[in-house]
Amino acid sequence: MSDLDKSNTKTKKAKKPSRSQLRSASRSLALQAIYQWQMNHSSVNEIETQFTLEQDLSTCDKAYFRDLLQGVTSKAKELDTLFEELLDRSLSELDAIELAVLRIGSYELAHRLDVPYRVAINEGVELAKSFGATESHKYVNGILDKLAQRVRREEIAARRNNG
Repeated sequence: MSDLDKSNTKTKKAKKPSRSQLRSASRSLALQAIYQWQMNHSSVNEIETQFTLEQDLSTCDKAYFRDLLQGVTSKAKELDTLFEELLDRSLSELDAIELAVLRIGSYELAHRLDVPYRVAINEGVELAKSFGATESHKYVNGILDKLAQRVRREEIAARRNNG
């Protein structure tokens, strides 16, 4: 291996994760924390402390993780109302992972306007692929897409007009 090849290898290893990679990692951790909150009904602050102590948060955007965890749990009823009528079953029949993913996606669509709607949908789909049942990503995609049509109407119209 030449010296140039060696230096390129070192550069690739030392490269910092991008903002989108950090946020994706934050969503993944937030999903796990929200799932725990849904299942155990533990205090959100206890869960956050536990994750801070037990998980490697150096690979994520800590502030975004905290915002998702705090925002989704504090606004869960509001978020459920946003997507509940789009479901083909009751909320109680949703898989806990699907529910957590839909809550995160709904939170981003409704409250994080800095996150493009397509990113919110895609990230929800990726979470469902990683953590959910085999076909749950298709279901999540359909629900979040319909919700985006409602809560991000102007952004979607602008994208279509400029595309």
